[in-house]
Amino acid sequence: MKYSMGSHEIDSEQVGELRDSSTLLLDKDFEGLRGRMTEDGYLLLRGLQSPEKVVAVRDYLLEQLSANEQIDLDHPLEEGYIKAGARGGFMGGSKNLTRTPVFLDLVESPEIMGFFAEFLRSDVLTFDFKWLRVVGKGDNTGAHYDVVYMGRGTQNLYTVWTPITEVTSTMGPLAILAGSHRGEGFERVRETYGKMDVDRDRVTGYFSNDPYEMIEKFGGQWQTSEFAPGDVLIFGMYTMHASFNNTGDRFRISCDTRYQRASDPVDERWVGENPPAHYGWHSGETVTMETAREGWEV
Repeated sequence: MKYSMGSHEIDSEQVGELRDSSTLLLDKDFEGLRGRMTEDGYLLLRGLQSPEKVVAVRDYLLEQLSANEQIDLDHPLEEGYIKAGARGGFMGGSKNLTRTPVFLDLVESPEIMGFFAEFLRSDVLTFDFKWLRVVGKGDNTGAHYDVVYMGRGTQNLYTVWTPITEVTSTMGPLAILAGSHRGEGFERVRETYGKMDVDRDRVTGYFSNDPYEMIEKFGGQWQTSEFAPGDVLIFGMYTMHASFNNTGDRFRISCDTRYQRASDPVDERWVGENPPAHYGWHSGETVTMETAREGWEV
């Protein structure tokens, strides 16, 4: 089979499997987990979250999508089949979805907050803004570093990608470009693109939508997996990642949330009762990534 990223394809034989670090978690080996994060730039942890909590969020969100006539009810609701003509979307600013008790009980659960308290050896906080995504057929996310969107506080900030639905290989799974967080081939990328701020610089955020270009020009290997309720993928601000196209007939629902030490500086755009979010990015003329990369010579 082939994976697609936007209009580009990559053979599945060239896509590796994410390394599973769940055994380290089961052994409560947090020193090993820290070392694995340093080495790989990510942690795939199966069953860190309660599957029952994930399913409760899934059912709630699918009910909302069904009420909005986005679900094909010729199939069971819990399977999340896309109604003809329906589209997905970004729902991060939807308080009626992301500030509900059932949702917060998952993304601010004792399991995830306790994990980071041990992992960071500190009291921790999570951004109030939650990045909820409903990914429709044909949709994907281009390759990017998270730091360009949220780099005004500590750099010791972690993303947790939580699949709300199961995610098969055809549903647009998240993919990590292994080695991008510290590989020599990415040094110039980190020094240029990695220093960018989308609100300050008004540059389109995705570095590339061409998986072959990334590995041929900079190195590394794309890695992905299938995901079940309860699984999470954790990575740092300088781990290049993307999602493949959803080529199936079901919505892929997932959420990105961020965690850090409570004592570290916080990016003010993402905290508070009404986080400002991106206030400058699309407020004027936007520089294309192609133009920016020409200037950076990357």
